[in-house]
Amino acid sequence: MKYDFDFETQRKNTNSLKWDEVDSKYPLWVADMDFKTAPEITEGYLKRIKEGIFGYNVLNDKFYDSYIDWWDKYHHFKMEKDWIIFSTGVVPSISSAVRSLTKIGDNVVILTPVYNIFFNSIRNNKRIILESPLKYENYQYEIDFDDLEQKLSLEKTSLLIFCNPHNPIGKIWTKDELIKVGNLCKKHNVTVISDEIHCDIVRPGYEYIPFASVSDINKDISVTLIAPTKCFNLAGMQTSAAVVANKKIKALFERGLNTDECAEGNTLAVITPELAFLKGRPWLNEMNEYVFNNRDIVKEYIEKNLEGLHVIDGNATYLAWVDLNGINSKALRDFIYKEVDVYLADGLAYGKTGEGFLRINLATTKKRILEALELIKKAYDKFIENNK
Repeated sequence: MKYDFDFETQRKNTNSLKWDEVDSKYPLWVADMDFKTAPEITEGYLKRIKEGIFGYNVLNDKFYDSYIDWWDKYHHFKMEKDWIIFSTGVVPSISSAVRSLTKIGDNVVILTPVYNIFFNSIRNNKRIILESPLKYENYQYEIDFDDLEQKLSLEKTSLLIFCNPHNPIGKIWTKDELIKVGNLCKKHNVTVISDEIHCDIVRPGYEYIPFASVSDINKDISVTLIAPTKCFNLAGMQTSAAVVANKKIKALFERGLNTDECAEGNTLAVITPELAFLKGRPWLNEMNEYVFNNRDIVKEYIEKNLEGLHVIDGNATYLAWVDLNGINSKALRDFIYKEVDVYLADGLAYGKTGEGFLRINLATTKKRILEALELIKKAYDKFIENNK
């Protein structure tokens, strides 16, 4: 490999949410990498910083072209410049969209288990959370289209927040599934917010499909939220984009972003897509190879050494979703943390259907993963013995 993903970065006492919010030697919870970003990106930042002036910023054609070219080349989706809107982040965009595209008291549907911040964005804005649980059989997840349509058909349902690829289960939705979701939302006059921030973290040989790319219907009813931040470990740069082809939806959404004051980028945010998408592909390819090797190591180890547990197969995200076979996830998570200082994410945070699961962040060194696995086994064996 050209890039050293085995290098153990030291992030303690650097204002890191992952490392400083929780006191743990092995914080494997929040979706944040321990890898240094591509040096080509860092060099671009340094060049800009050396100019020594950090005033107000505007977006130039390079910002738009970087998104347009990347999605055309790697995801076969042709976007137009007029569809693209800057935002300080995907999460601010989701919350702003809830406010601008729905009314207080409206239903917002989510397919659970799903990214926990979706719940906050709905609840904090006085909308009603409607969970449409994914079908789970034989360690596989599928959309329950009958349940989804029932939730979409309700009079007060106006929005679906969709996760593509899906966090935490690591699933890449198929073209047919995306078309079916779009058709149901069109039928019931429901707008779709598609969170696609994990889109470029995929197993080598696989590819995600943009929600808006599969049909004119999907394109016309949706807001797609994208960014280079998750896949290049740049979340602190506060930059993302929304892609909205429908002029009416775009006008409402863009006005909401401006009202919420999250439509202007800082000096480094506005150049981040250009640096990442133009210079970061070789690093991204190697990162995906490394992370999915970690995923395979974790799956093999857990299923061999932790009796009854199963890691769900996933071809996207750097997150492993572990079925605990009926064990209380919070109790086991807390016990592991107390006993061996490994901090994991409790599945219940991702909805009621997440109870009995743990989420493990794989975006760290192989050495840390192997050490953490040994410690998890030690704690797990003691937990089982104590609860016989």
